[in-house]
Amino acid sequence: MEALKNNEHFIHFESGLAPLNAILAAKNYSKVFVFADSTTAEVCMPVFRDFLPELENFDIIETDPGEENKNIDFCIGIWKTLLDFEADRKCLMINLGGGVITDMGGFVASTYKRGIDFINIPTTLLSQVDASVGGKTGIDIDNVKNMVGTFSLPQAVFIETAFLQTLPQRELLSGFAEMIKHGLIADATYYQELKNSHYTKISAAAIYHSVKIKNEVVLADPFERGLRKILNYGHTIGHAIEGYALVHDKKPLTHGEAIAIGMICEAHLSAKYGNLSQEELTEIATYILSLYPKYHIKPESFDDLMVLMQSDKKNEEGFILFSLLDKIGHCIFNCKVTKEDIFNSLNYYNSL
Repeated sequence: MEALKNNEHFIHFESGLAPLNAILAAKNYSKVFVFADSTTAEVCMPVFRDFLPELENFDIIETDPGEENKNIDFCIGIWKTLLDFEADRKCLMINLGGGVITDMGGFVASTYKRGIDFINIPTTLLSQVDASVGGKTGIDIDNVKNMVGTFSLPQAVFIETAFLQTLPQRELLSGFAEMIKHGLIADATYYQELKNSHYTKISAAAIYHSVKIKNEVVLADPFERGLRKILNYGHTIGHAIEGYALVHDKKPLTHGEAIAIGMICEAHLSAKYGNLSQEELTEIATYILSLYPKYHIKPESFDDLMVLMQSDKKNEEGFILFSLLDKIGHCIFNCKVTKEDIFNSLNYYNSL
């Protein structure tokens, strides 16, 4: 598949890691570090080595898996590790893993000694279609998602479906939520194609299509001044629910499970603020609920969820701003929504 260009770097698809050799040769890095969590290091490192047997001299920096570890304390540990390894500004960090790894690894790299080069090799469906693409890095603060971060482009992104064979079905389903979102906000035909497919049999062509949608939006608005906000559809409520569940539930939601809830709630808001038809609202809710387990949003949690939403990055001048659908395949942004209607959307989800 043809590589997609994003400013000065390329997103490579199903090309092996051979182009990485060219980057390493051209840049002549002083040291190479591979950043991974313990699960990825065990499961995906053999695949990585098979793809790139020529790369022998690298150090592995390993962290604990999970969103709960995407915080400043873990970043400090990684920065200290880089110092211990005498990493200078001419070294390279390869982020091998899911969204937590590419988010946090990119943030660490973009801030260490005011910035070192990094490359993303996403190993989960979520990171392949979303987290590793677009030049956003970040960590969480007090369970508010991605509150501290940078816009920093990797040298390259390598997307290989071979890594998906290492994933449990729940993780595939998590990434599939972002693919559904891409169809809902930008391509109704693609959304219908996803409905006729199955998340356990996702084609490389579908992943390519999702990344192409996101990449086009990012190229048009790299710093999220306007259009790029549509990529946050489902995320204002979804991130709040994800953060709340991380603290209060014995079994936290995956990112995709939370975003699935958010997409239903925000489709309900879209029917009021974005001219989404009732038929489309019902169709979206029915489809998403056919894939994702039902979750009970406790009414006593509504106020806590509002507090989390009020910390959302898109907000301006005290208003919670939403990206909403005006039809399947098209999204509008900067929609001001009342607290009453947000609560109504949560109740709507619970009523299904």
